[in-house]
Amino acid sequence: MRVVFCGVRGSLPATGQEFVRYGGHTSCLAISKDGDQAPTLLLDAGTGLTAASALFDGAPFRGTIALSHLHWDHTHGLPFFAAGDREDARVRVLVPEQEDGRSAEEALTGLMSPPYFPITPGELRGQWTIETVAEREHEVEGFGILALTVPHKGGRTVGYRITSGERTLTYIPDHSPTALGPGPDGFGEYHEAALELTRGADLLVHDSQLFKDELAAEGEFGHALGDYAVGLATRAGARRVALFHHKFTRTDDQLDALAQRLGAAPGDGAPEVIVAREGETIEL
Repeated sequence: MRVVFCGVRGSLPATGQEFVRYGGHTSCLAISKDGDQAPTLLLDAGTGLTAASALFDGAPFRGTIALSHLHWDHTHGLPFFAAGDREDARVRVLVPEQEDGRSAEEALTGLMSPPYFPITPGELRGQWTIETVAEREHEVEGFGILALTVPHKGGRTVGYRITSGERTLTYIPDHSPTALGPGPDGFGEYHEAALELTRGADLLVHDSQLFKDELAAEGEFGHALGDYAVGLATRAGARRVALFHHKFTRTDDQLDALAQRLGAAPGDGAPEVIVAREGETIEL
């Protein structure tokens, strides 16, 4: 399995010289299996989706975009996805089941339609289908996918466990474990859904938007610490953690410091820790 980080920011894109090395686009991962010419599975559709088009070398996207939830920073790239907005594209969009019972297409159209945006999802070129993804195991583009709800403020949010052969990627980009209590470390509960998604994973890509000194003031906004991600990986036996969904004000120097603090040489049973960078590729 090949994982390409097309966007690693959270809440808003980041621009300026202080954000060049880690990148400024919001959440999007491109996933491909061994032997694939191009990715067939995209996780989230933040502004990083615009960068993903370069991976197709002029060819159309024919695959699935699995959304973790419908907040702007995970959907704003959809109408600007050049490889998908063309007559020969085939795009399936998976949207978590909505708590108010709306269909997947109704929910997505609520974000993307006049007067807020000039077109609706149905007006994108190519063959687009928009479907609901339930909390269970699925087969999508030849991958095994488990979707489970995780706590995050403002509508249902799911984490994904992606399996191809013997390799597993866990993707939990937005996560508010403190909503379930402080947990044993004060960073939030290591709850069953997070543990099930992460257990034995080769790579955990996890929300790390907050720093320790921000948790008290900003924890209610719905995000996690990098320390929580490392603790979750350690408890669940994941081999590597990619800290993800960086705050849009977080400079390259601050992320370097995070990498130095949490990315020291792991001890016995501890995961390797990296800070996700836009454009980075990881082979599992």
